[in-house]
Amino acid sequence: MTKPLRLLATLLPFLYSGALWAEEAVVSAPVPNKGDTGWMIVATVLVILMTIPGLALFYAGMVRAKNMLSILMQVFITFCFIAVLWALYGYSVAFTEGNAFFGGFDKAFLAGITPDSVVATFSKGVVIPEYIYVMFQLTFAAITPALIVGAFAERMKFGAVMMFIFLWFTFSYLPIAHMVWYWAGPDAYTDAVAAQAATDTAGFIFKKGALDFAGGTVVHINAGIAGLIGCLMVGKRLGFGQEAMAPHNVPMTMMGATLLWVGWFGFNVGSNLEANGAATLVFANTLLATAAATLAWTSVEWIMRGTPSMLGAASGAVAGLVAITPACGWSGPMGAIFLGLFAGSLCFWAVTEMKAMFGYDDSLDVFGVHGVSGILGSLATAIVAAPSLGGTGVYDYVANGFGEYNMMAQLQSQLWGILLTVTWSALVAFVSFKFVDMTIGLRVAEDVEREGLDISEHGETAYQD
Repeated sequence: MTKPLRLLATLLPFLYSGALWAEEAVVSAPVPNKGDTGWMIVATVLVILMTIPGLALFYAGMVRAKNMLSILMQVFITFCFIAVLWALYGYSVAFTEGNAFFGGFDKAFLAGITPDSVVATFSKGVVIPEYIYVMFQLTFAAITPALIVGAFAERMKFGAVMMFIFLWFTFSYLPIAHMVWYWAGPDAYTDAVAAQAATDTAGFIFKKGALDFAGGTVVHINAGIAGLIGCLMVGKRLGFGQEAMAPHNVPMTMMGATLLWVGWFGFNVGSNLEANGAATLVFANTLLATAAATLAWTSVEWIMRGTPSMLGAASGAVAGLVAITPACGWSGPMGAIFLGLFAGSLCFWAVTEMKAMFGYDDSLDVFGVHGVSGILGSLATAIVAAPSLGGTGVYDYVANGFGEYNMMAQLQSQLWGILLTVTWSALVAFVSFKFVDMTIGLRVAEDVEREGLDISEHGETAYQD
């Protein structure tokens, strides 16, 4: 054998092993699982369903016939408006690294995102395509301000609603979403030092250890507080407390509530980001808490008022959905039932006794259901997550297992998230409403309100004589 051939024979094993190593390095890069991707597409569609038509119909049935199209338009156009703002700058501000309160503009206009881009889930080494994550989070961003409009329904200018939505979305929703949900992902937590470095880049409320699986703070407390500020600043409807303002179509509200319930499986289960066993726990919790809350509201109403109403049952279902949202990934099924029973009973009191006690006109009970139940659910997350009560505890990504659970410490963390969200949302809402009032005015004229917003604001009616 010649010298060059002997040299080649000696190098071949090394060249071959090097090629294998390079191939393994390529293979080891996380690749999205088609099952996870498929589920996230379905979940995103479900959250769209819970907004349009779900929330739109739920609200439309509760207003008077002369304002039905007005509330439908506000929900529908809010969804479309926020969808575009989310792509322009919302996603970047909420989900890129910046400081503890705001992200940056690195992905404004969805710059740099391709079909091959991926984002982390909650399991190490597991990713999903970034585009579907962007769209999934878009639906959360869109439904949150759409919830708010129910608080001042039947009396606010359409242009004023849109201006307020733009301001509040930009300065309240996006920062709260960043503070609660932005983190570097599980793969960054390799050891204690790396974990600390990763946590330093996370959002402020995340750093405080607050748990919010699917939007108790980001969506429901955030929207509920803004709705309360809105109904106070816009003022009561003409004739409030003196003339009947009963829902004009309760069957429509029931249909909207059930669409919300179906869509909420995308909302909660989709927030798991993976189609695995944990997702099935979230599914069970969402179903059981909602059923329990519906029964609780109906039972309390039956005892207190003598008759159980369809409107009450629909409202109870939404109260249960809201309450389980922050806890759904950590609670056990029995904890979910307990939470649902508590939420249904408490929210019935909030929309009857508490509302009458303070005399505010929250038209469709945004604060009484979303605000109150959101606060309850966020606090109760610390309780139902306890392993001693059937919960999962909190996962330690450094130890790669569930750590020791401290309920009191977790309650303190939850309070951080609740109090900061309440304060931030209230402040932004107040300033935004005040700005809108000073520029274009918040409220329609008295004759317009008496005639109904459908004709004056949109030039059409829902029903023909």
